[in-house]
Amino acid sequence: MMNLHAELENVTAKKLVVSGVGKTFNSAGGKVEALRDINLSVGEGEFVCLVGPSGCGKSTLLNLVAGLDMPDVGEICVDDVPVTGPGRDRMVMFQEHALFPWLDVMGNVMFGLRLKPNLTNPERREVAKFYLHLVGLEKFAKASIHQLSGGMRQRVALARSLAPNPRILLMDETFGALDALTREQLYGELQQIWQKRKKTILFVTHNIREAVCLGDRVMLFSPHPGRIVKTFDIDLPRPRDINSPILTSHAAEITAALKQHIGEGEVAE
Repeated sequence: MMNLHAELENVTAKKLVVSGVGKTFNSAGGKVEALRDINLSVGEGEFVCLVGPSGCGKSTLLNLVAGLDMPDVGEICVDDVPVTGPGRDRMVMFQEHALFPWLDVMGNVMFGLRLKPNLTNPERREVAKFYLHLVGLEKFAKASIHQLSGGMRQRVALARSLAPNPRILLMDETFGALDALTREQLYGELQQIWQKRKKTILFVTHNIREAVCLGDRVMLFSPHPGRIVKTFDIDLPRPRDINSPILTSHAAEITAALKQHIGEGEVAE
């Protein structure tokens, strides 16, 4: 793989910078060190994936970037401003879609636009219609959430997250609960949306093939305490097919590195 990270650092503004971050939790068995000395930067419009074994702190880091929790040491900055709590500049998509069942599709997307208090209600509706079109659900604007498939619900959640135009989209195992066929379809759609909007994305997954399919860079975490042990630059044209042989070879390289850190146990490829 080509080492594009240095080039990106030179030509791309740093949207997100994590410096020396560590996090420890208290548990019944004592203190648990979740993260140790995390350093990373994500450029404007870059798609970065975090992979590693379960419990390595990937989601913890995402929560810290979101401002849902605070690091014990170190600093996180977005556009050179320290993160001190949740903000409009960051939106989070979880594995569960977290849609409101009492609102229809349009209502759910418009709800996210309440973060834009300067917009009138008709303006919010127009923005919501645009993003529903972007995810291919404009014909389902009046549908109830319970009428949608799992993949369609995640598309609504994606539209809701994109509509307020956050500076960074944080995605935590977003496709993990979906069936394989739906996931493959969404991989293609997410890449198309990312290419159109060039949104900065930090994506957490335990699935290495998924990370290679989606990311510009893949950062490998060690078992707890979580540390970034290696970064892989993915220099492949888009859109990428998760079943392509060249993608398989990239995934195999990352899988081999992961096995060096956790042994020959189960690894999601």
